[in-house]
Amino acid sequence: MTKLQFPQGLSSIAQNYDSILCDVWGVIHNGRAAFTEACEALVNFRAQGGRVCLITNAPVPKAQVIRYFEPLGVPSDAFDDCVSSGDATRAELKLRRDKTIWRLGSDEGFEHDKYLYDGLDLNFVDTAEADLLLCIGLRDQVNDVPGDYKAELKQGVDRNLPMICANPDKQVRVGGKLYWCAGALAEIYEDLGGTVVYPGKPHAAIYRLAVERLRDLGAEPSRILCIGDSPATDVRGARLQGYDSLYVGTGLKEHGADFEQEVTDLLADYSEQATYAMTGLRW
Repeated sequence: MTKLQFPQGLSSIAQNYDSILCDVWGVIHNGRAAFTEACEALVNFRAQGGRVCLITNAPVPKAQVIRYFEPLGVPSDAFDDCVSSGDATRAELKLRRDKTIWRLGSDEGFEHDKYLYDGLDLNFVDTAEADLLLCIGLRDQVNDVPGDYKAELKQGVDRNLPMICANPDKQVRVGGKLYWCAGALAEIYEDLGGTVVYPGKPHAAIYRLAVERLRDLGAEPSRILCIGDSPATDVRGARLQGYDSLYVGTGLKEHGADFEQEVTDLLADYSEQATYAMTGLRW
């Protein structure tokens, strides 16, 4: 097993890679403001000829992910393209247009979630009439907890409904607070005996889509570095795809003074091994 390395900045390892697949939330912004050093690191990598494709488990298409970048202060020259779990989920839904769908969505608001399935002409029905469950998130992300949904989810398991989980993340940090995501509901669904399809990280579909985007840009990615803040999705996804990974400590986990030991222990808790770790992404 390769020993975890702690580079001072991306500049010291950038020469080993021609492409980066970089997580968004927790790496380049926190939902409130951009991380300036992280954005500058990606700008510099691209300035040296590298390609950057952002890769996020946000349950909305690319257009809705990047529309918030300018207000948050994320510069457009920090990335070449972006793929989302929403993009990969739309691809899965296109294959199932003949299905009746029970939609369990974030805040249950079409004004928020419609972009995930807008234009696909899907048939949404009540739970009892569905043959597929689309899980976008908790209805109330502020006040609900995943356990509140156990009895409801059991109805789907009892009817053998497969679930498509539009966001495999279990939690996301917004500013200084953690909020539950669809992945936490999917975990309960699997624990109850249900079947879950995960289009997003750490599973292969979203990585295939990201590599396709890089190739569309004229790159032939052979040396890829994955950057993220989650051992369960970013680090694991990189390992499963055979890519090197850089864990950054600006997202889900709040670290103390002994960063190196904390990260070593954190990765061990997930039975994962990153290639590199940094307190935050910087050049």
